[in-house]
Amino acid sequence: MRQQDPQQFDLLLQASRIVSYLPGEVVVQKGEQSNWQYFLLKGKLAVYVEQPLVSDLVNYVTPGEVFGDLAQLVGQPRTATVVADQSVKESTVLALDINVFGPLNATNPISLATKLIYYRNMAHNLRWKLEVYRSQHLQHPLANKHRQIKLYHGIKDTYEELQSLFEQSKALAILLLEWNNEFGVLSADVLQDQTSVQT
Repeated sequence: MRQQDPQQFDLLLQASRIVSYLPGEVVVQKGEQSNWQYFLLKGKLAVYVEQPLVSDLVNYVTPGEVFGDLAQLVGQPRTATVVADQSVKESTVLALDINVFGPLNATNPISLATKLIYYRNMAHNLRWKLEVYRSQHLQHPLANKHRQIKLYHGIKDTYEELQSLFEQSKALAILLLEWNNEFGVLSADVLQDQTSVQT
């Protein structure tokens, strides 16, 4: 983005903030309505459906991962609480106020090209997360559902592509929420594997 359009990059930066969290601090609270989407830059975050550090751990967020996107796409309150994990000294998050994008069909202040980059990335990330679930549960009825959500095959760099990417992302987000409900709590084996990989 910085190379393609420095002005658009600056606009996104103005709508962003970088926040550091100490172990146990809440990044996202279940039930809240929020216009912020997040990207973990450094550290590790723990995801809980119920009370943090007391209830079952659902998942970890590791550097490079986007989170907070599902609630935005489906228009509902946050479905989990995310806290800075106890095993790291500090976690650093980039937060983007997605209100800067405005209505989907608006091209000011955020251009069509920027929105296309955003939603291409969104759809790609969601498909990747669903492929991870699929690889772990090949026989599950949900395993191939995301492959039935049609890709866009029309003219690139158009509003029609943007509309398609938005619809794909929303459908993928709903499907990911189904998977999360089905396999929300990490098993002890998975937790042990993830912990040993981190250390």
